[in-house]
Amino acid sequence: MKKRLESLDVLRGADLFFLVALGPIMGKIASAADAEWLNKGMWIFHHVDWEGFSPWDMIMPLFMFMAGATIPFAMERYRRDNNKGAALWHILRRVVVLWIFGMMCQGNLLALNPDRIYLYTNTLQAIAVAYAVAAIMFLFTKWRTQIVVAVVLLLGYWAAMEFVSVDGFGGGNYAPDGNLAEWIDRAVLGRFRDHAKVEDGTVVWAEWYHYTWILSSLTFAVTGLCGMFAGSIAKSQMAEKRKLTLLFGGGAAMVAVSLLWSIWMPIIKTIWTSSMALFAAGVSFILLGISYYFVDYKKCRTNLTWLKAYGMNSITAYMLTQIVNFRGVAQSLFFGLEQYLGAWYGVLITLSQVGIIYLILYIMYRKKIFLRA
Repeated sequence: MKKRLESLDVLRGADLFFLVALGPIMGKIASAADAEWLNKGMWIFHHVDWEGFSPWDMIMPLFMFMAGATIPFAMERYRRDNNKGAALWHILRRVVVLWIFGMMCQGNLLALNPDRIYLYTNTLQAIAVAYAVAAIMFLFTKWRTQIVVAVVLLLGYWAAMEFVSVDGFGGGNYAPDGNLAEWIDRAVLGRFRDHAKVEDGTVVWAEWYHYTWILSSLTFAVTGLCGMFAGSIAKSQMAEKRKLTLLFGGGAAMVAVSLLWSIWMPIIKTIWTSSMALFAAGVSFILLGISYYFVDYKKCRTNLTWLKAYGMNSITAYMLTQIVNFRGVAQSLFFGLEQYLGAWYGVLITLSQVGIIYLILYIMYRKKIFLRA
């Protein structure tokens, strides 16, 4: 019988709760209260402008990391039975589904407007790339090779950003409009890049949009591989204290190396620099270690159902938040209260939206309905 890592479900649930519930609710409360002390603390729920890192910046790397952590549990039977064909079909199917979901969420696929379709622009697509690389490496290589590949990908990204220069981009430039990853996305994706549009036959880029995806796929893959390493540690037969030592010690080591590396290569989540990928992986190791310690080692599982409801249907939670307008339902039910609640009406609507999504997830959890890509 396949062992389930409950700490992973709880941690993934916490990550999704932070994204789809706590962040939106706190944003509305801060807006309604307009209190200086609260506004100062809201940096937690915002991305940094460029260099640096905030708790909100951790959501996507942790989600990607955990996709990698599930691989040893989900793919072991394929490797054990030497059923590589079925495994590759499973990987391909998941990648395609995640890619389509990503286009639905952020690529305007549901607008049915060919001029506004974007190809590679969403968290789910980045997760698909990370998952595919890590899963294939798990099937066909040993752990030593996997570590070497992760190191090579980190160094390869760094070397490209440092030493390749094209049309004034690159050559060690990490500015939003001057880095190599930016140039590659413009050259490869063209008008299919997020927020790009064609005016008089010329592709025009949004001045504020600097997320990169093509070259950053190298470090996406590293995030997935690091998750796979952590999942392998948790799944192994080694002593529980040894697992915790590796999760906490490995995480601390990666954070330390990343901070040292950031002297030369800044930690920039927007372009997923090598130092950022290593930093986020280290933090993810530590977070999984904390969750593993309490949930799987100490068996502290009371009152965690609400997090499991998010964690065991994480893709569903993300998709419901991104593409279904539950705010419209809440506004239909409570529209008469706006005149009495003023700025706090937005808090009520957001709480209702979050509540409806959670109710759906909770019912699915209770009925053991788990939708996976």
